[in-house]
Amino acid sequence: MVNTRFSCLCTLDRSASFTPRWRPPFVSELEPSDRCHLNGLGMVEGKPKYVTALGETNTMGGWRENKARGGVVIDVDSGEVLTRGLSMPHSPRWYAGRLWVCESGAGTFGFIDHSTGKYEPVAETPGFTRGLDFAGPFAFVGLSQVRESAVFSGIAITERLAENERTCGVCVIDLRSGQVIGLLRFETAVEEVFAVALLGRRYPDLINDDEKLLENSFVIPTACLGEVAQAVRK
Repeated sequence: MVNTRFSCLCTLDRSASFTPRWRPPFVSELEPSDRCHLNGLGMVEGKPKYVTALGETNTMGGWRENKARGGVVIDVDSGEVLTRGLSMPHSPRWYAGRLWVCESGAGTFGFIDHSTGKYEPVAETPGFTRGLDFAGPFAFVGLSQVRESAVFSGIAITERLAENERTCGVCVIDLRSGQVIGLLRFETAVEEVFAVALLGRRYPDLINDDEKLLENSFVIPTACLGEVAQAVRK
């Protein structure tokens, strides 16, 4: 897993808080100081392969000084920085022979051209892009509204869209055309999405511990819905 505070990849350990396994070559030592804001992990064939960080920095919170253009994508095996100059990148994923990534600070989604190391945006969205999964020719990208704050000031998404224009939800992007073809929008309560994962289920359940809600919630077979009283349907 990604251990952002200690700027490393780690595994769980029953006898310790965690066991550090890897850190960027530019991070000189372990310290709970969020030196580069390591945040995203891309797996290839079940092994860690790519990570994103908000800065190539080695001081406490050093990434904050250049968050608008300091983001990097790093190859875990070699420690090489593949791409520089990104705005708050997140969610590296290897899919269909390409390394995809969200340039969150710009509100875009795209891929890294391995021959040049350049980030190629595919789609522009109405939110801070973070969280990514795929199904066939479609990408499912999380969007966050991001309020004005020291962390999110001075980045492209906050300059391109006013606060009331930024969306929280999940958008669906056609990889063939770069078009946003679907958008699930959270209108209230939820303002940030941190991860997106497809469950492979057509009718997922939401687990809720609200006893009042649960004691008045019922599921019946679809074939029986015609027997339900009109007042209940409403």
